Amino acid sequence: MSQVETRARTLAFLGSEIAVLFRRRRTWAMLAALALVPVLIAIAVKLRPGAGRGPAFLAAISENGLFVAFTALTVSVPIFLPLTIGVVAGDTIAGEASLGTLRYLLVAPASRVRVLLVKYAGAAVFAVAAPLTVMITGLAVGAALFPIRPVTLLSGDTIDAGGLAVRAALLVAYVALSLLGLSAIGLFLSTLTTVPVGAMAATIVLAAASQILDSLPQLDWLHPWLFSHYWFGFGDFLRDPIVWDSFQDNALLQLGYVALFGAAAYGRFATKDILS
Repeated sequence: MSQVETRARTLAFLGSEIAVLFRRRRTWAMLAALALVPVLIAIAVKLRPGAGRGPAFLAAISENGLFVAFTALTVSVPIFLPLTIGVVAGDTIAGEASLGTLRYLLVAPASRVRVLLVKYAGAAVFAVAAPLTVMITGLAVGAALFPIRPVTLLSGDTIDAGGLAVRAALLVAYVALSLLGLSAIGLFLSTLTTVPVGAMAATIVLAAASQILDSLPQLDWLHPWLFSHYWFGFGDFLRDPIVWDSFQDNALLQLGYVALFGAAAYGRFATKDILS
């Protein structure tokens, strides 16, 4: 088979994988649940402005509806986004194995490396779609319920709508990047079992455990190595000029996790007896 044909088959396989992922009701249910986060935040602030405490930007929502998106993203990062990523990544290989369709993918023909890459790419696409859903819904509901004004950044500078669009895109990119390491962990765990629920649960538990360990000052030597350590570094994109240090550190860390658990997933998957 020529290189052109191989590339065409891979692209067709990837397109099919993404289409299957976004045809599932479960996928749209998770995206709808994520979209509900900014909606609930906006309604709560609208009904009781200034009441109680909350995450960063919450107090500013009633003054500027654009902060709904930032607040919703901050709320979603530690719990809701890892939960949905755990479901998608944990189902990549184990889901096919449980349905008995994994053997047919390999007979297609598709090498095991290609199957792993396509499955991971599908999870990565969802890792972009999830924070993008939160951001777009937050901007829309914020504009509908509250006044829209130029945004004052954490550095004290003010940006217009064009500058905000750039920052919003960067925030989504940063959060999506942050979830790539967890996606690789989920892919690896998915190769260990034919029960997708087990891989999903293990991925979600590891996401919670990483954040718990990151909150313990006694383990400060370990913090820079935890995949969740830089998850909240996107605040650097809300300064002028933009500070890129967290983005660079996060990218290197996530790349390390992708390489490590991608290799582990291949080592397990390449020796796994699929046809038995």
